[in-house]
Amino acid sequence: MVKHYLEFEKPLVEMEREIENLKRFSRGNPLYFREQLKSLEEKLHRLQKEIFSNLTGWQITQLARHIDRPKASHYVQWMCEGFVELHGDRNYGDDPAILGGMARFNGRPVTIIAHQKGADAKEMAYRNFGMPHPEGYRKALRLMKLAELFKKPVLTMIDTPGAFPGVGAEERGQAEAIARNLRMMVVLRTPIITVVIGEGGSGGALAIGVGDRILMLEHSIYSVISPEGCAAILWKDGEKGKEVAAESLKLTAADLSRLGVIDEIVKEPLGGAHRDAEGMARILKEVVERHLKELEKMDEEELLSLRYEKFRRMGTFIDDGGT
Repeated sequence: MVKHYLEFEKPLVEMEREIENLKRFSRGNPLYFREQLKSLEEKLHRLQKEIFSNLTGWQITQLARHIDRPKASHYVQWMCEGFVELHGDRNYGDDPAILGGMARFNGRPVTIIAHQKGADAKEMAYRNFGMPHPEGYRKALRLMKLAELFKKPVLTMIDTPGAFPGVGAEERGQAEAIARNLRMMVVLRTPIITVVIGEGGSGGALAIGVGDRILMLEHSIYSVISPEGCAAILWKDGEKGKEVAAESLKLTAADLSRLGVIDEIVKEPLGGAHRDAEGMARILKEVVERHLKELEKMDEEELLSLRYEKFRRMGTFIDDGGT
């Protein structure tokens, strides 16, 4: 059963509890309750479809940030074998907000680089809520160089509100670290697959987001700024304007697919990835495998050329005649 419900999920609460109670009571006599249980589950399924097929941008934002949503470590555990985490940037220190290392994906060696938010209050604090410092991005850069050296594909997973904006991070070169990663990923001579698994915020997300394939889970978001930040700038109120901002920013997977920013939307289990974390990992693994097979058929020059063209095509430009 789901641990935490969002406001728009409240109509599901009572019905799910009723189903859980009925399942407990029916353990001794399952045949007696079978029809009643089937009827309730069908009713729940219809209600879930009704709610989750008409989500607003703000509701999708809430789902992307859901505390029970699977984190990067979950996908590494269920999609990969033999993960060996590597630490440190060989310059300042280690940053737990970036999870990185080597693993095997369906038998092939890969390099994993991901934001890690944390699954509970203690881990969230340890991981700085998934907001990396410069040393996190420099650790990611070190792993990219290792991947290129040993010709191993890179799989990145994005789930961050953005890079940490603190004074110390700025003093240690936050902007420079992000810019260096962007430059490296554009020319990295090995396949890169990027997956937005939750919240993709600003340059903190983009710093590990330049890929040959960019995928987004159905209820994830990817934007230059959060809805609250946008509302605070435009309407001087981060709370009242956040719903309008979420719609205006076009931050959902469906929006970004239409705009040509991402390559594929990865369907989530009904109700969101947090309702079936293992099922979500299986779905994502199949999609990543399909894209990885396509990329592995390309030689390095073709890979780099297509990556360059991919990002050159993004965006709409209006020529005003040079005035």
